[in-house]
Amino acid sequence: MDCNQLVTQEPTIDTDKLSYEIFSILESKFLFGYDDQKLWIPKQIPPAAAAAAVDTGVGSIKNQRGKICVLSIDGGGMRNILSGKALAYLENALKTKSGNPDARIADYFDIAAGSGVGGIFTAMLFGTKDYHRPIFHAEETWKFLAAQGKTLNGSLSGSDSIGARLRRFFRGGSSAAAGMEKAMKEVFVDNERCLTLKDTLKPVLIPCYDLSSSASFVFSRADALETDSFDFRLWEVCRATSAEPVVFEPVAMRSVDGQTRCVAVDGGLAMSNPTAAAITHVLHNKQEFPFVRGVEDILVLSLGTGQVLEGRYEYDRVKRWKAKDWSRPVARIAGEGSADLVDHAVALAFGQSRSSNYVRIQANGSSLGHCGSNVNSDHPSSSNVKMLMGIADEMLKQKNVESVLFGGKRISDQSNFEKLDWFAGELVLEHQRRGCRIAPTVAFKQATPKPTNPRHKA
Repeated sequence: MDCNQLVTQEPTIDTDKLSYEIFSILESKFLFGYDDQKLWIPKQIPPAAAAAAVDTGVGSIKNQRGKICVLSIDGGGMRNILSGKALAYLENALKTKSGNPDARIADYFDIAAGSGVGGIFTAMLFGTKDYHRPIFHAEETWKFLAAQGKTLNGSLSGSDSIGARLRRFFRGGSSAAAGMEKAMKEVFVDNERCLTLKDTLKPVLIPCYDLSSSASFVFSRADALETDSFDFRLWEVCRATSAEPVVFEPVAMRSVDGQTRCVAVDGGLAMSNPTAAAITHVLHNKQEFPFVRGVEDILVLSLGTGQVLEGRYEYDRVKRWKAKDWSRPVARIAGEGSADLVDHAVALAFGQSRSSNYVRIQANGSSLGHCGSNVNSDHPSSSNVKMLMGIADEMLKQKNVESVLFGGKRISDQSNFEKLDWFAGELVLEHQRRGCRIAPTVAFKQATPKPTNPRHKA
C-alpha cells in the first residue's frame, strides 16, 4: 500500500511536546494546586511546527516512532486450546487484511511471551529451521495440542489419590514425561540438530520456576544471543515451562555450553500471565527497541485461557471439602487470580491508552459454567477435547470482562471475535507504516545460522 494512503492523523514529535506541556500543567494543577496563571499561557509554536502538526502526508509518518507489537499467552494446560483457537482466528484475519495468504503471527509481532503450554505455542509460532519462516501455522498449534493432549497432560488416572500422584511425581520416570519429550523432539530437532533459543525469528520470553535457586527463571532469546550460557534447547524449554507438578517431574537442564543449570517446573507457577514481563523487556531492551519511551509506544495482545471451566464453587459444597479436596482448586485459584491481577495492573499502567494499545482476550465464565463443569481439563479424553474446542468457540463470541481505569471491571462493548479482528487491522497498519518511516521501529539482534554441532544434539 502506498504511504500516502495510510491513516496519518497521529501526533508528530512537535505536537507530542505540546501535549506533554499541557499534561504537565494539568498534572501540577491537580496534584499540587498550582494557580499560577503564567503556567496556563502556552508557548508559541513556530510556523514550521504548526505546518507539521496538520500535515497529512508521508512526512508525519516519517516522524512517528511506531509501536512495538507484543503477544502474551497465559499458561493453563489443556485449556490453552482456547488461546490456540484465538491465534488461529487472528492469523486468518491477518491474511485477509494484508492480502498475503502466507501471513504468519511472527510476521506482525515483535516479541512473544508464553507460560506453560502458552510457551510451547510461542516456540512453535516463532521457532524456525531456516531463519526465514516459522515452523508452524497458528491453526496447527492447537491441533497439535488436541492431538497430544494425553501426552502433554500425563497418563495419570483421574481416580489416583493425591498420595499416589506425589509418589509418582518424586519417583520420576513416568510415561507422561517420556511422551512429552518425544513429542517436543519431533518438533524441535532438525536433522539431528537441536533447535535452541537462537533459532527463533524474534525475541521470545518463556518462564519456568527454578527449584535449585527458588526463583523464577525466564528463557530469553536476547540473552541467548549474548552468550551460550543462556542458550537452551527449545524442546527442553518447552518441557520445562509445561512441567506441571504431579503430572510431570521437574526438569534438570543446562545451557548448550553447560555453564547454566536449573531444575525447572511449570512456568505457570512462576508467571501464569507473562504480559508484564514482556512489556518490561520491551521498555528496557533499548538495543532492539531503541525508540520506545513508554507504554504508549506498545501494542499488546494478551490471551487468557478461559475461566470457571469446572463451574463455580458453591459454599454449601466447598464447606464440606477435606484438605485433599483443596489441592486442585487452590492451584487453579492461585493461577487465575495471579493472571487476573496482572491484567488489571497492566490495564491501569496503560491508563487512557488502554482501549487503543492493550487488548485482553478472556472468557468471562457467564456462559461456560454449565458445560465447563463436565470438563476435566487436566486429564483430557477425546470427548473432553471436543468439548474444550466448543468452549473455545463460545469464548470468542463472548463479551469478556475487562479492567477500567479507576473503575474496577465491566463487560466489554465488543466480543472477543471483534477485538481480534480490530487488532489484526492495527497490526497490518503498523506493518505497512514501517516501510515509510525514517528510523527503524525495531533493530533485532541477528542469529548466525549454526552448522550441525554435537553439543546441540538431542
